[in-house]
Amino acid sequence: MTELSHIHRFEPAADSARPPLLLLHGTGGDESDLLALGRTVAPGAALLSPRGRVLENGMPRFFRRFAEGRFDEADVIARAAELAGFIAEAREAYGLAAPVALGYSNGANIAAALLLLHPEALAGAVLLRPMTPLSRPPAADLAGTPVLLVSGAMDPIATPASVAPLVETLRASGAAVRHETLPAGHGLTSADLKLAGEALAG
Repeated sequence: MTELSHIHRFEPAADSARPPLLLLHGTGGDESDLLALGRTVAPGAALLSPRGRVLENGMPRFFRRFAEGRFDEADVIARAAELAGFIAEAREAYGLAAPVALGYSNGANIAAALLLLHPEALAGAVLLRPMTPLSRPPAADLAGTPVLLVSGAMDPIATPASVAPLVETLRASGAAVRHETLPAGHGLTSADLKLAGEALAG
């Protein structure tokens, strides 16, 4: 394993036609957490899966929060910059094109922050159970960047109200946004996998 700024797992591509996938786990996950999901929704794609560098009661996360749904936005900005740096390192080390992010929960939120703060870092994103990571997002040029957001109608954490501003911001930035709401809670379902697979195949 190449030594980079983040602990991570990397699986090389078996299908060079597919863009690489950046896997971003939820709270308490790690660099192995979403590998099986990545293989399922993007078979043959290169998989790059970093571990979040923040610990909350021993559980890895990608940025700090003050409470459920209350983010430390200064830390969001700093950690997004760190993650953008890691992506650049990994692209050079492994010879990768710009990846598509596949993030769940906290991983979806840092992926959204990457889109808004470092739009050059990603070729697109699939955001599963995302929330708005920044109350005052910067203007970003995401012209044509494909972004799928998948929410759960009964999600007590990433509620419809918490994701709506993110959808509006991404659309205003020019991203090609698709937002789906499933009859689900915060956990992932087979419908999530189907939507993600369809988006990544496109």
